[in-house]
Formats: sequence, C-alpha cells, structure tokens
Amino acid sequence: MQILRDELIGLEAKIISSTNSNMIGIRGKFIDETRNTFVLDTDFGSKTLIKEQSEFFIRCLDADWIPVKGNDLVGRPEDRIRKVSIKTR
Repeated sequence: MQILRDELIGLEAKIISSTNSNMIGIRGKFIDETRNTFVLDTDFGSKTLIKEQSEFFIRCLDADWIPVKGNDLVGRPEDRIRKVSIKTR
C-alpha cells in the first residue's frame, strides 16, 4: 500500500477505531509522528494517538480516503518507509 511509504505529516485523518473510545471520530491533520504515536491538530487542540491502538481513514493528496491500521504504521517514519520498500522487492 503506497500510503505506508508516504510522509503523513500534513495529511488529514479521521480515527475510525481506537481502544480509547473518546478518540473515535476525531478528525485533524497529522502534525508530528514518533515511533509509537501521532499528534493530530484538531478543532479541540492537539491530540496524541497511540498508533498500535488506532485505525484511521487518511485523506491522500488526491482527496481519496484510505483506511489504515495503526499497527501498519508503528515505527519511526524512516524505518517504516525502508521496511515497506524491502517487502515490495
């Protein structure tokens, strides 16, 4: 899946599933990423999400919404990109 290799900072996301039920339905833009978390800029302020516990719809630059499991995004962005590239060879 191409989105796993892309830079996500600046893209819009909506949380569709989470172990934290208060996070479901929150929508915003990715503003930061660590190995295990994302920070979304939302209408309610910045929200930190644990990747492993969430599932998202991510809006690509071409305006399509793509469902992505947080487990697929765990890891530093540069390592995630490298790991997906190796799998697709």
